[in-house]
Amino acid sequence: MTILADARSRTRGWHRPSAVFAAVLGAVAVLCVAAMLVDQRTLAGAPIWAKPFKFAVSGALYFATWSWLVSLLPRFRRTAGWLTDFLVLIFAAEYVLLTFQAARGRASHFNIATPQDELIYNVMGKMIIGLQAATLALTVLVMFTKLEDRATFWAVRAGAVLSLVGISLGILMTSPSAQQLAQWRTGGHPDMVGAHTVGLADGGPGLPVLGWSTVGGDLRIPHFVGMHALQALPLLAIGLLALASRFPRLRDDVVRARLVLIGAAAYAGLIALVTWQALRAQSIVHPDAATLAAAAALVAAAGLGSWAAVRVR
Repeated sequence: MTILADARSRTRGWHRPSAVFAAVLGAVAVLCVAAMLVDQRTLAGAPIWAKPFKFAVSGALYFATWSWLVSLLPRFRRTAGWLTDFLVLIFAAEYVLLTFQAARGRASHFNIATPQDELIYNVMGKMIIGLQAATLALTVLVMFTKLEDRATFWAVRAGAVLSLVGISLGILMTSPSAQQLAQWRTGGHPDMVGAHTVGLADGGPGLPVLGWSTVGGDLRIPHFVGMHALQALPLLAIGLLALASRFPRLRDDVVRARLVLIGAAAYAGLIALVTWQALRAQSIVHPDAATLAAAAALVAAAGLGSWAAVRVR
C-alpha cells in the first residue's frame, strides 16, 4: 500500500487521460501475451498477436512519458492537455483497427488486398498523419519547459525532438517495393504497398518478439529506436542524478548536462546508423565492416566526449 500511495503522490500532477491510457495499454499487452499462447495462428511468419503486443508496450511507454512531460509545462499546459487527449483518441482508434485486422488474420499495414483492407489501411494512414502533427505541436510546447536540473532540461528537449524524428522515419516504410512497382507496371494489383524489410519480401526470419529481420534490412528498427528517445534520454538524466551520490563529480549539474548532450548526440548518431544500415538491406545482426567501423567511431566519440565532460572544469 505504501508503494501505491507513493506512486499516486508522484503522479498526481500528471496528465490523467494519457496516464490511464498507458495503464490500459499495459494491461492489453498482458492480454496479447495470453492471446499468443491460446491462438497459434501466424501472419508473415510471426504470431498473429505479436504486432498488437508490440504496439501496446510501445504505446504504454509513449503515453506514460507524455503524461509526465505535460505536467512539467509552466505554460500552455491546457493546450498540451488537449493535444495529448487527441493523441490518445487517435492511437486508441488506430489500435482498435490494428487489433480488428489481427483477429481476422489480416495484415493491418500496407494491406490493399481487398477494398475493406485498403479502406482500413488508408484510414490508419490518415490517423498517423494526425498523430505526427500533434506530436510536432507537443514537441514545440516542450521547448517551453523549465526545469531546475539542467541535465533533465536538455534530456526532455532532445528526447522529444529525436522521438519526432523516429516517428517521421516511419514514412520510409510506405514506399512501394521494386516488386510491387513491377506488378503495377505489368497491369497487376499487388496485395501490399510498402514494406518494412529492405532487399527481401516481408515475412522472413526475424528476432524473437521484435520480429526484426535477421536476413535483410528492417526499417522498423530506426523507427523504434528514434521514437523511444523520449524515454531513453530522460532516463539517462535520472540515472546520472542517482549516481551523483556515489560519484562526486556528477553532483555538478553542468557536468550532468554535458553528459546528457553527448548522450543525445550519440543517440542521434545511432538513429542515423541503424537507418543507413537498414537502407543498405543489411540485417541488424549481420553488420558489415563499414557498419562496424561507424559504430566503433560513434562509441569512441561518445566515450571521449564523456571523459572530457567529466574531466574539464
